[in-house]
Parts: sequence; structure tokens; C-alpha cells
Amino acid sequence: MERDYVKEILEGSDAAVARLITWLEDEDQRAGPLMERLHPHTGGARIIGITGAHGVGKSTLTDRLTHKIRQKGLTVGIVAIDPSSPFSGGALLGDRIRMSQHNVDPGVYIRSMATRGCLGGTANATADVVKILDASGKDVIIIETVGVGQDELDIMDIADTVCLVLAPGLGDAIQTMKAGILEIADIYVLNKADRQGTDQLHAEICVRIEQDRNIRRNDWTACVVKTAAVDDTGIDDLWKAIIHHGDFLENTGRIVERRRDRIQRSLLRMIHNELFRLIRRKLEENGQLDACVTDILHHVQEPYGMVRDILNRWIPADSRQSLNE
Repeated sequence: MERDYVKEILEGSDAAVARLITWLEDEDQRAGPLMERLHPHTGGARIIGITGAHGVGKSTLTDRLTHKIRQKGLTVGIVAIDPSSPFSGGALLGDRIRMSQHNVDPGVYIRSMATRGCLGGTANATADVVKILDASGKDVIIIETVGVGQDELDIMDIADTVCLVLAPGLGDAIQTMKAGILEIADIYVLNKADRQGTDQLHAEICVRIEQDRNIRRNDWTACVVKTAAVDDTGIDDLWKAIIHHGDFLENTGRIVERRRDRIQRSLLRMIHNELFRLIRRKLEENGQLDACVTDILHHVQEPYGMVRDILNRWIPADSRQSLNE
């Protein structure tokens, strides 16, 4: 009898969840039909993004927040985006090691994923992994990004609540603010708040919040929560802020707007990925891709014309012209 992975996932099977996630990461064709069947069972989880630069304490914060959520009797799924191994291409599993105490908790599922060259702070399959954990019955899903600074913007396309973690004394907090990453934050988490420089950083964040308030009237006003995750300080305040933001989204209807925008961006991303996969497969047949690279390398043809010629093979020029009008 053929194994029904969807049924097992809906029943909360960690093994079935792990298998489907692996198929997604490997671009296995078996994943697609299963994701189609799981989609009607998604939308019930609270999705939290934990983002910020390296060294601010995201993993420790995620660990302590998970502990707090479990005390509330809620189940948790954690998607920890790790840098890719330069040898295997897989995740380095650093976050799973740091959160090892939760591995024996049946109410917590942790998955480390490799970025595999994705520059947006999340892995390409992250959104689908969140859907799988959602369908499996997890109450709260936490996504901890890899920590790549200003490029770490993809998280806003997945999470309901984005927590941007900053820490004093790292020397790059002000530069990060100038880069614009603070615009994605629903909650600013000032971690390692027992360190010198906390008051100055807090003042800088408050100035930024006031500027955003003048631009985005009648919208959510981001809050600042001070934590010292290593000492379990401020975690309760952070959870209350997350709940408060979730209530705001529900009461104002913004949760529907956010998820509608998320679905639109996800749909476009899926179309982009599928077109790329199909064209790549075609080019790799019979050494066409290698031939194209060789022609460009030896200046037989320039890359811009090459791209145009490749597109013309599958998308007529008149169709692409109509799309540009």
C-alpha cells in the first residue's frame, strides 16, 4: 500500500514532514502534488520572523522565545536558515546545535535549512516549509534568518510579525538603519540590553519609529522591547508584544491584506522559479548551456543577445513585446 504522506503530516508526523521538506529542497517532483493537497489545511499558524545581523543573538532569542511559547501550551515549528556548507551545500546545523534542548520536546519541530546561494536571508523553499509545518498543526512557526544585514528582506514575504533584533556595541547598528532594513520591522528587539550603549541605541530606534509614524499614519506603530536572552530577561515582554501585534492585524483586517500580498508575491516567485527550472533544464540538454558559456567567454556572442535568443526560442518576441506595453 502506497504511503499517504499528506495524511501523516496532517496527523502531525515529524517523519513525514521531514521527508516532504527534503523533497522540496531537492526539487523532487513528488513534492508538488503533496503541497497541492496540503494547501487547504494551511493558514492557522502564527508566523514570526526573527531577523538581524550576525552576532545580535537571534538563535538564543529564538531558543528562549520557544521555551516561553511552550510554557503557554502551544506547539512550535522552527525554521532556522543556516549558511550553506562550502563542501556539501547543506546547512551547517549551527542553530539546531544551539537549541538542542528542544530536540527531545515532541511539541517542537526544528529544521535547519541551507541558503544555497539565496541572498534574501531565507532559503528558496522556506515559504513552503512554513506551509508544511502549518498544516501539521504547529500553533506558532518561528523563522530565524541567516543574518545577512540589509539583504535580509524576504522574511516580510513570509512572516505575520517581523522582529528585527539589534544589539549595542556591534558598531554597525546605525549603518543598518541607514540601509533601510528597519523598515520591515514590526517589533524592534534590543537584545543584550545589559551592555553599554543600550540607551543610545534605544534613542536612535525611537527616532526612527517617530519618523515612520509621520509617514505611515493610522498604521501599526512599531514598539521596542529590551531583552537579554542569555539571562531570559524580557522574553515575556517580547511574547506580549507579538500577541499585541497579532491582535492589531486581526482587529484591523490587516492580516488579510498581508496574506493577500504574500500570496501574490509567492505566486509570482513560483512562476519565476518554474520558468527558470524549465529553461535551465532545456539549456542543460545536449550541452547547450556549456556552449552558450563558451561563446560568451570567447566573445563570439555577448550575454544580452544570448538571453534574447534563448527567450525567443520559447517565448515569441511579439508576446514579450505585448507584456512590456
